[in-house]
Amino acid sequence: MAKILIIDDERSIRNTMKDILTFEKYEVDVAEDAKTGLEKVKENNYNLIFLDIKMPEISGIQCLSMLIEQDCKTPIVMISGHGNIEIAVDCMKLGSFDFIEKPIDLNRLINVAKNAVNKAELDKNTVKPKHLKANASSPNSMIGESEPIEKVRALIKKIAPTEARILITGENGSGKEIVARQIFELSHRANAPFIEVNCAAIPSELIESELFGHEKGSFTSAVKNHTGKFEQANNGTIFLDEIGDMSLSAQAKVLRCLQENVISPVGSNKSIKINVRVLAATNKNLHKEIEKGLFREDLYHRLNVINIHVPRLADRLDDIPLLVEHFNKIICSEQNIDNKIFTQSAIEELQKLAWCGNIRELRNVVERLIILCDDEIGENEVKQFV
Repeated sequence: MAKILIIDDERSIRNTMKDILTFEKYEVDVAEDAKTGLEKVKENNYNLIFLDIKMPEISGIQCLSMLIEQDCKTPIVMISGHGNIEIAVDCMKLGSFDFIEKPIDLNRLINVAKNAVNKAELDKNTVKPKHLKANASSPNSMIGESEPIEKVRALIKKIAPTEARILITGENGSGKEIVARQIFELSHRANAPFIEVNCAAIPSELIESELFGHEKGSFTSAVKNHTGKFEQANNGTIFLDEIGDMSLSAQAKVLRCLQENVISPVGSNKSIKINVRVLAATNKNLHKEIEKGLFREDLYHRLNVINIHVPRLADRLDDIPLLVEHFNKIICSEQNIDNKIFTQSAIEELQKLAWCGNIRELRNVVERLIILCDDEIGENEVKQFV
């Protein structure tokens, strides 16, 4: 049974939270102040700590700092009163897992407790790899052991814990989104939102509304207020995919956002302070786009603090066996069938192809072979269906 500690000077809050969490089958201790709470932490192994921000003598922020200095591994969720949200966000920067607002919402409390306890158990029982293994089953795994992909992996590992903005370049289908997700998952913001925006898929007249939100009545179809992607990503990460396709007017607003860390919804005069890490990606040569007057040079320099170039599949053919094995497992699982066998001759035939569509094309080919072929896929099947 997971064990939870609640540190709050308000008896009614302590008792309400204890009743709810006890009903959810947690073992719950309470403390009326930070000093008592710190003593309980020394004496017990907790799976989760709820900590009120405002308390007499030792505040919740001071208590949080003390626990972090003591290298406390237990997830800490801050309890935030009305008007303390900015402070709660600062606490998350210090290292708290999450925060909940007063008055306590039943569903929010239960969900946060569940997520925090699950994370604590996962951290305790899992040895985190230095990088995702080549046989990982996640669709977002970075697969490969070739020299080009190892260089990308090493760079990701080095820059992910920083706050640096990153521009990811590479051909269509080469895996730029996977690189962005790897950076996010290895960053200090991994427990915060990851918001992805495909700039090429949003009409130019709507891109500003999607990115920055809009006020009701700001244009014909604006029937209600809309929260933009930057605000949704607050305290987390936003991934601007295909940023080379963004309109110049939207580029100007993104530049202001990066310079001042504020956004203004369409149709509004108010400025909203945000804290967002920006990752961007493009398949275009932005230097040529700048020369054509289609991309702002000042925005380019803001985004391109660090550049990661994702290699073409043609430059990492040695990774094809691992990629085929990876896609074989994923696709067969999706189709609810046994894994197919790709012979060595089939792999060698695949390595002879040009792969203009890169990883995305390879996945489509593997899926086609799995669906159309029998249990064993050899050289002849590759020649017939590719």
